[in-house]
Amino acid sequence: MSDQITRRKALGNVLKGSLLAMGGLTFSPINAISTNNNRPPLPVRISMNCSTLLHYKLPADKQIDLVADAGFDGIEMWMSDIKTFLQNGGTTQQLKNKLESRGLVLENIIGFSKWCSDSEDERKSAMTQLKEEMLITKEMGGAFIAAPVQGIEKIDPAKFNTYAERYRAILDLGDETGVTPVMELWGMGALHKISDCAQIAIATGHSKATMLLDFYHVYRGGNDWDTVDLINAGKLPVIHMNDYPATPAFDQLTDADRVLPGEGVCPFDEVIPKLLKAGFRGGFSVELFNKEYWNTMDAPTLMKVCYEKTYAVVQGALNQMD
Repeated sequence: MSDQITRRKALGNVLKGSLLAMGGLTFSPINAISTNNNRPPLPVRISMNCSTLLHYKLPADKQIDLVADAGFDGIEMWMSDIKTFLQNGGTTQQLKNKLESRGLVLENIIGFSKWCSDSEDERKSAMTQLKEEMLITKEMGGAFIAAPVQGIEKIDPAKFNTYAERYRAILDLGDETGVTPVMELWGMGALHKISDCAQIAIATGHSKATMLLDFYHVYRGGNDWDTVDLINAGKLPVIHMNDYPATPAFDQLTDADRVLPGEGVCPFDEVIPKLLKAGFRGGFSVELFNKEYWNTMDAPTLMKVCYEKTYAVVQGALNQMD
């Protein structure tokens, strides 16, 4: 029996065991399994966050084509790019049709609103904005929209129940629109600890409460990879994929310091197996803001390099599970 067949069998046993451990929770093989480019299948999707394309200033429909051409399974699009496309005469149906024709899962929409602000007026405005953006997301065939914690400078430990009530409010709005807001952790933002994120989400009492993690932001926020598998990763629809350098120190890093998966010091061989065993079957979505890449590669080249690097890192981590 070849090594490749042995690995697939071993991976199948791992996946079967993890599904049983999760109480029979199942995932659609069409949406969850990466099979692009005639490569061995992965138990997760390899996706692209269009932040990586910001430098090239491409319209939303062109972004979809570039991402699909590079072999990705899914895409995260920015609401600002979508609104520009609509203002220029495009429609959400056109984008939905293109996503479907190119075989891309719309992982998430990246939007920004002050839903967690201490200002009642700002929260009211955020609800109006979120409802509009959720409806756009729904029309495009999406089910999730990012909800980073904006409007506050730092978490007040005495107000966790208040934050949970605010997150619950936009989750209820998500029930109304059919699009779930995913509370996003930012390593240099108010919400930068996984433990705080989990506490707020759990306190909502809402079955769809979830969080958006990011390899860079988890590290940047001073979190510990050793305990990341305490969360139910099966409820995470997408995780932002990137790497980080050994220097400068974690608390001195900026968004521009993110590097391609495998070019930094993130312990993927340890973390990815932890996430898989904890149930993750969503999309690893590449998110970079690295000017060096932008200055040395055109958009198609960068997309292809991102896919190749990410696939290699995920496959390499899976091999550690044999």
